[in-house]
Amino acid sequence: MLTVKDLTYHHSKRFGINEMNLELPKGEVISIIGPNGSGKSTLLRLIAALLQPQNGEIILDGKNIVSANRKDIAKQLTMLPQTHDVTLDFTVRELVEFGRNPYKRKFAPFSQKDKEIVDWALALANVKQYEHQHLTSLSGGERQRAWIAMVLAQSTEYLLLDEPTTFLDIVHQLEILEVVQTINQQYNRTVIMILHDLNQAAQYSDRLIVMKDGTIYQQGSPEEVFSEKMFEEVFGISVSIHDMDGKPMFIPKRFKRKGKKECTSLPIPFA
Repeated sequence: MLTVKDLTYHHSKRFGINEMNLELPKGEVISIIGPNGSGKSTLLRLIAALLQPQNGEIILDGKNIVSANRKDIAKQLTMLPQTHDVTLDFTVRELVEFGRNPYKRKFAPFSQKDKEIVDWALALANVKQYEHQHLTSLSGGERQRAWIAMVLAQSTEYLLLDEPTTFLDIVHQLEILEVVQTINQQYNRTVIMILHDLNQAAQYSDRLIVMKDGTIYQQGSPEEVFSEKMFEEVFGISVSIHDMDGKPMFIPKRFKRKGKKECTSLPIPFA
């Protein structure tokens, strides 16, 4: 169990986390959703101990990770940020091997177990065939799967993914989400991710956490969370909710900005 208690963090007057309390059970795929600036990435970075909270605790299996040893944390949870250095001159295998660093001494060679785990991660992320190719030679979707293989090689119970499908076309988005589902269902890993595609979040998640203005607006199953009221109050849009193979899907109605006039046709000045 991962528990957030009275968590507070502000990096400006407008953006931050406000006295948040949250329980994240093991073994689920959990997606954090909300508008831009609602605190999603900040929350994920706090859980990953990449930011120091101004108040509160983050308890992982009974231990406060805020004061825990970083190497010990890296054996329990790992985070894949939204952006990576695309100019890294590594092969796919060299990148994935970085995931084993928390388990080895500095300058020590990789053990046979390390090599087997790297092979497993490459295969699970479906990048084994690219292991000797450089990252710069891969497509965006292939490169993202290589990064996911790296966090898999870290062998943690918790995987934190910050918008893992961003900048990918729909085919590669679904490939990434299928890998996430396999990680969870076959290997019982807990996945906490941020997704901007709300329908994909509903399709691939056991639990949704809706954030607004640095607080938890609502959490629960996709069926519990998806409602016309939630979309109106959190995202400011009108939607209709439909069932798609047992999972909710929303369809937006025509978007109208509150307090704004309708767009009117204007003559093209150079016509």
